[in-house]
Amino acid sequence: MLLAGLLCVGLAQAQESVNSTGGNAIGSGGTVAYSIGQVVYTTNTGSNGSVAQGVQQPYEILTVGINENEPKISLSVFPNPVADNLILQVNELEQSTLNFQLCDAQGKQISKGQIIAKQTQINTASLATATYFIHVINQENKNVQTFKIIKN
Repeated sequence: MLLAGLLCVGLAQAQESVNSTGGNAIGSGGTVAYSIGQVVYTTNTGSNGSVAQGVQQPYEILTVGINENEPKISLSVFPNPVADNLILQVNELEQSTLNFQLCDAQGKQISKGQIIAKQTQINTASLATATYFIHVINQENKNVQTFKIIKN
C-alpha cells in the first residue's frame, strides 16, 4: 500500500504559475490565498481533441458606499490667459456656499474669497507672469472644480 502511494505521488502533476504578486488575505470570515498576473497555462492534446488548462482569476472593482447627490454647478473662468482681472462665473448659483482659492504652481495660497454672485471678479494685476490655479470649494470644504490660469 505504501509503495502504491509513493508511485502515485511521483506521477502527480501540479500547476505552474508566474505571478506578479499575491499573498494571503485573512479576515473574520476566513482566509484565502490569491495571486495576480497568472499567465502560464498548458494545453494537452489527445486523439479526441485538446484542452487548455490553467487558472484564471477574474477580478471585479466594486464601489460600495452611499451615493451623494452633489449639486450640479456649472463654472467657467475668463479671460484665460488673463492680464488684470479674471472673472469666475457660476451659471447656476444655488443655496450652497462656494469659496475660491487662488494658488501658485507650488500650491501656495495667494488669495481667497467667497463667491456670492453669478460673476466674481478676481484682481490679478499684481501677480507675476506665471501659471496659477483657482480651486472652487463648497461648504463641506470639498473641491468642486479646479481651473488652470495663465497670467500674462
